[in-house]
Amino acid sequence: MAYDVARIRGLIPSLGDGWTHFDPQAGMQIPDAVSRTVSTAFRNSTASSSGRHMSARRSAAMLQTAREAIADLVGGEPAGVVLGSDRSVLLGWLAEALSSRLGLGTGMVLSRLDDEANIAPWLRVASRYGAQVRWAEVDIETCDLPSWQYEELITSTTRLVALTAASSVVGSAPDVRVVADRVHEVGGLMVVDAAGAAPYAHIDMDDLGADILTVNASAWGGPQIGALVFRDPSQLDRIPSMSLDPNARGPERLEVGGHQYALLAGVVTSIDFLASLDDEATGTRRERLVASISSMQDYQDRLFDRLTRQLDNLPGVMVIGRAESRVPTLSFTIPGLPAEKVAAHLADRRIATVTTGRGSSRLLDSLGVGEEGGAVSIGLAPYTTRYEIDQLVRELRAMTE
Repeated sequence: MAYDVARIRGLIPSLGDGWTHFDPQAGMQIPDAVSRTVSTAFRNSTASSSGRHMSARRSAAMLQTAREAIADLVGGEPAGVVLGSDRSVLLGWLAEALSSRLGLGTGMVLSRLDDEANIAPWLRVASRYGAQVRWAEVDIETCDLPSWQYEELITSTTRLVALTAASSVVGSAPDVRVVADRVHEVGGLMVVDAAGAAPYAHIDMDDLGADILTVNASAWGGPQIGALVFRDPSQLDRIPSMSLDPNARGPERLEVGGHQYALLAGVVTSIDFLASLDDEATGTRRERLVASISSMQDYQDRLFDRLTRQLDNLPGVMVIGRAESRVPTLSFTIPGLPAEKVAAHLADRRIATVTTGRGSSRLLDSLGVGEEGGAVSIGLAPYTTRYEIDQLVRELRAMTE
């Protein structure tokens, strides 16, 4: 395997702006190939994929290739890929479509580890139709989400479990498959939010046991496009349609409004970029994705180990959570300093981070972090270097000494 971070950085023009980016939760930096693809596609496509005009045919081709690329990324089928402006929007429409399953006498299980995108839509439906909501809680010391609790949380009336594949706040990666097997025993659905896991981990719907999986392309340097992937594409025709088109079939039944075809073309290029992170990867796009992400994981494991060891040596910094299974994302606090002040200090040194304050994370609120001024969240990206980690640690040390 060959992972050349210098080569990768050279393909992303925005990294030349003098900033150090530890803010992938807000969207990774966009490769030049993605920007050029979107620009070209805007000139060569049209707002509709129907019709005999060449530009309409190109738009239709962009839509199909985007479905194929997302399917390659997560191990799904193109016929089960629903595309939209954002995974939170798509999850909202999904919750509405599944609301008939979630009435009085039924239940759902949510987790404190999840982003609000995979919580709020289900709470709205439960409140409207009377489904019982049960919560899976995190271990306050490690921020692990123990899978054993689902044995009691999932009952014969449970119709749906919503769970993240990895937290975008503390990086914890729960054992999704164990939970999926349990909910499938009672005939329920498993909805997995993989936005925090991509592109850190190789995603396989079958391995996860996900019935429906969601991702956001911005998480790996693509345009702001979200996707829902149904493991069984035929299920799309068995749920109520949300489309404005009464004749909609398959993925179109959850695609409300039109598509931005140029952005869909950018999604394809962004996934091809992921597949090329290891320049020795060969085979199909799916095979190259597996090889490239594995190569990136080896590289990031070393960087993340260095980051956590150095943060542990800073007496004024408290890292939140120590999950055994995780992606290279974490949150930290500095006692006595609000997160916004820490982030502002780092931004003055051209280091970009994300702040998580009171009310913006159910996980951190449950740990009492929101009341203490919030936390600073940071994560690695395919372009992060050892020098950048040392730079971040130096600035944090200056704040705590």
